[in-house]
Amino acid sequence: MTQLNIPIISIIIFFPLVSALALFFIKSRNGENDELLRKIALAASLIEFVLSLYILVFFDSKTAAMQFVEHVSWVKDMGLGYFVGIDGISLWLIILTTFFIPLCILCSWTYIEKRVKEFLISMLLLETAMLGAFVALDLVVFYIFWEFMLIPMFLLIGVWGGPRRIYSAVKFFIYTAAGSIFMLVAIIFLYYYSARTTGAGTFNLLELYKLHIPISTQFWLCAAFLLAFAIKVPIFPFHTWLPDAHVEAPTAGSVVLAAILLKMGTYGFLRFAMPLFPYASHQFLPVIAFLAIAGIIYAALVAWVQPDMKKLVAYSSVSHLGYVMLGLFALNIQGIEGGIYQMLNHGVNTGALFLLVGMIYERRHTRMMDDFGGLAKVMPVFATFLMIATLASVAVPGTNGFVGEFLILVGAFKSYPVFGVFAVSGMVLGATYMLWMYQKVMFGPVTVEANKNLPDLNTREIITLLPIAVLVFVMGIFPNFFLRKMDVSVTHFITQYQHRYELYVAETDSPVRELLGRTGLSNAYEKKINIERLNVEHRTSNVE
Repeated sequence: MTQLNIPIISIIIFFPLVSALALFFIKSRNGENDELLRKIALAASLIEFVLSLYILVFFDSKTAAMQFVEHVSWVKDMGLGYFVGIDGISLWLIILTTFFIPLCILCSWTYIEKRVKEFLISMLLLETAMLGAFVALDLVVFYIFWEFMLIPMFLLIGVWGGPRRIYSAVKFFIYTAAGSIFMLVAIIFLYYYSARTTGAGTFNLLELYKLHIPISTQFWLCAAFLLAFAIKVPIFPFHTWLPDAHVEAPTAGSVVLAAILLKMGTYGFLRFAMPLFPYASHQFLPVIAFLAIAGIIYAALVAWVQPDMKKLVAYSSVSHLGYVMLGLFALNIQGIEGGIYQMLNHGVNTGALFLLVGMIYERRHTRMMDDFGGLAKVMPVFATFLMIATLASVAVPGTNGFVGEFLILVGAFKSYPVFGVFAVSGMVLGATYMLWMYQKVMFGPVTVEANKNLPDLNTREIITLLPIAVLVFVMGIFPNFFLRKMDVSVTHFITQYQHRYELYVAETDSPVRELLGRTGLSNAYEKKINIERLNVEHRTSNVE
């Protein structure tokens, strides 16, 4: 097939925005046209998913260069441009985003009854913001999309959430916005530093990769980026906003938050913080790995004692994201590919769990496990889907969760054997609380009268869950299809990262400098460093 000469990335980014504007002009008073609005939004999200498959079909997995690149000068005097593109690291995150939005609209078909038009517009605007952040290669463009996504998510929680929705929405906004301010300061500093050192300031990410930033400065800039992304993931101990947001958000809000929005943090580490500041981020590796392990175990223990199913899944989300961070900061091919794969798995599995909890809540208006029991006899189809999501979440072989966690553990044992041991204990805890929840809700006698006549899943709900269930097994049995798309990009990332880190190590190796100076070889040593730097810059420029 021949690739069409069209700005496909821009089409994918802004099609949901155009669809949201179209919904805005449809009258909706007292429930009038709500069904039409739902159908239009669903159709638009399905078209968006089909459009995203274009980049999957034509994606070249043999190159690490950015693909489908669009670069238009925006404010030329400031080096600011609309610069977007994808590689193997961002490809599957785009597909994940477009895959879940139609499911979120479907699951809200009867759940959202008030302000339906505003809800659907918020969902579509959120999709545009998330996709823009995943493809942005200009720091200002990235920051605009990064901040823009806070608004529709704030509305989803604050307008259509539970009893404590205002508290949770404000907490979510303050946490994430506060961390982002430090990142904005670092972005502005990078611009002025590039202007001072190269003569032309730029926000172009690929150009900024080439900057040689002094180590003392690197630490402060890296810390600013790390803080913003750590809050978004969230890493322990910055996680406290997430359980509140999950519990109070409507089902669709919880799904999009778990499946996609949290990946902005893990993606940010890989795309921005680590390659921009290789030496400083390398020094933070043990700290991040320790916090990841602490989050895995702490969140698993807290999840174990939750009486509320949704809160249990929320804390399990924090625990599983700890594995993603452990894999990324293992800094080897198994760890990073496992981390990216686990981003996808976490979205699929945790998204499914939130969908299922939302479906049972619609029927009983309670999420307390003590209010259930014996539902497997009453709702066998529901029990089947919940079992699939539970087994995938605890990484049973044959499911997607096993592939991701296995690769992460291999990478962790290669880099941090002790942390690898603790990570295994987190898997045991995860299996314990997930199977405990399933046993308590699904098995035993039906002791509550209200549970005896609960209707099983309807056709719409089965259609919502079936693609996820299929994906669990496809990703678990055929992982190479997904991993091959990211192989070259991840290998290139590791190679460039290690080269640049070694260059900084060489420059800071003062005993070597003194020895070479005494032997009259210092000039040769400096020449070697400059040659290595030019080689690194040449290899980096090839990515463009």
